[in-house]
Amino acid sequence: MTETYLTIVIPAYREEKRIHKILDAIVRYQKEKEFVIETIVVCDASPDDTAGTVKQYENKISGLRMIEGKINRGKGHAVQEGMLSAKGKYIVFADADNSTPIEQVDKLLRFVPKYEVVIGSRYCDGGKLAVPQPLFRRLGGRAMNLAIRTLAISGIRDTQCGFKLFSNQAARRIFQKQTVLDFSFDIEILVIAKRLGFMIKEVGITWYDDPHSAVNPIKDGLKIIKDSWNIRKNVMAGRYNDI
Repeated sequence: MTETYLTIVIPAYREEKRIHKILDAIVRYQKEKEFVIETIVVCDASPDDTAGTVKQYENKISGLRMIEGKINRGKGHAVQEGMLSAKGKYIVFADADNSTPIEQVDKLLRFVPKYEVVIGSRYCDGGKLAVPQPLFRRLGGRAMNLAIRTLAISGIRDTQCGFKLFSNQAARRIFQKQTVLDFSFDIEILVIAKRLGFMIKEVGITWYDDPHSAVNPIKDGLKIIKDSWNIRKNVMAGRYNDI
């Protein structure tokens, strides 16, 4: 039986009108590749017909499967569930709106197996926003990133880009220790990766901003700073150490 080389994990909540973007992109991507690709969509108890939209692709995407949650538990939980059930040698999670075009996973795969954690970045060399954001959002993002680096993890320019690749072994060790279940989970999994001794490679990608994003830069930014402090306390308590 041919080994699954790559698993694509897609967390989905209220994505009925957007998830076709990444699913159509995966259809095209699969046609270009000779290796086996698995796609896992984790529907986080979405109240719309996200699941119905995904089912329309059952005959278009080989290796497609869907996990449907009965209770909404947050993006972090959806990613965790998909990562821990993935069969691929390498596993990437990506946003349903294809804000980082899925074919850019090739940029991350160039750095394996030397690195077992390779993350997309809008702010390192080679990274860019396809359409520049308003000044207040850019300044807010920089302030939030400074707080994250100070409180939780240094050396990472873009913790919040939803495009991260892991070896299967690294994913299992990291995501089993994950406790943050909402959108701050990215920070925690990178902290855990460092605590477990994994080297993290940050790779520049092109990111397309979704004008319909539900992220509130002020409210959600404050929540991320609070979570960063809680993650720091977990580190000091030894919560992420190997047993």
